[in-house]
Amino acid sequence: MANKSRMVEFKTEGVPGKAYLVSPEKPRGAVLVLHAWWGLNDFFKSVANKLASQGFLVLAPDLYDGPVAKSVSEAKELHSKASNERMEKIILGAANYLQSDPLVSGRKIGVVGFSMGAAWSLQLSTMKPENIGAVVVFYGSYPIDYSKAKASFLGHFAPGDEWEPDEDVRATEGKIRGAGREVTFHFYPGTTHWFVEENRPVEYNRDAADLAWKRTFEFLNSKLR
Repeated sequence: MANKSRMVEFKTEGVPGKAYLVSPEKPRGAVLVLHAWWGLNDFFKSVANKLASQGFLVLAPDLYDGPVAKSVSEAKELHSKASNERMEKIILGAANYLQSDPLVSGRKIGVVGFSMGAAWSLQLSTMKPENIGAVVVFYGSYPIDYSKAKASFLGHFAPGDEWEPDEDVRATEGKIRGAGREVTFHFYPGTTHWFVEENRPVEYNRDAADLAWKRTFEFLNSKLR
C-alpha cells in the first residue's frame, strides 16, 4: 500500500499554516520535519517521504508561508525577512496538528530539523517537553537551557562548517548532556554544510548522507516505539 501525501492546512494563531503530510496506512509513530532556510522545497518533501517509508506519519510545515529560495542569496533574504514569532506559531501549530492525529494520539513525536530548522527543533524540545521524545538535527545547533527537555538527541555535523561553528555544536552538546539528556553528535569528515541535500550537488556527500540516514532511522525507531 503506497503512502499517501498531500498538502494540509492547520490552525495557528492568526493565518492557518500549511504543511506537507505523508501518511502510511498504520504508522508506528510521528515525525515533524523542519526545513532549512530554503523554504519547503522538494528536497524537504522527499525527506518526509523517506521517513514515511520507515513507517512514520510525517508532517513538514512551511515556515515561510509559501516562498522557496533557489540560491544562497535568495535564502539569506527570505531568512532575514521571516518573522521568528510567525515561525514559532507555525511550528507549535504543526506539532499540535500532528499529535492530534488519531493514528498516533497520545504518543511522543520526533522532530528532524535542518540548519535553521535544526535550531527550531532543539528549541521545540524545551517548549513542548511532554510531547517531544526524539530530536535529530542536521548541521544546526542552539546552546540554550535544556533542563526542561525530556527528549533524546542525535546530531549530524560537518567539521569546520563555516555556517555552523564547531564550538557552537560542542556548546549545544554540553548543554544537553548537562541537563541529563541522552545525546550523540556525529561529525562527518570531508563534508560541508548541506551534505545530505541531494539538490546541492556541490555539497552533497552520498556516503555521509547514507550513514546519517541509517543512524537517524535506527535512532527514531528505538525512541518512538
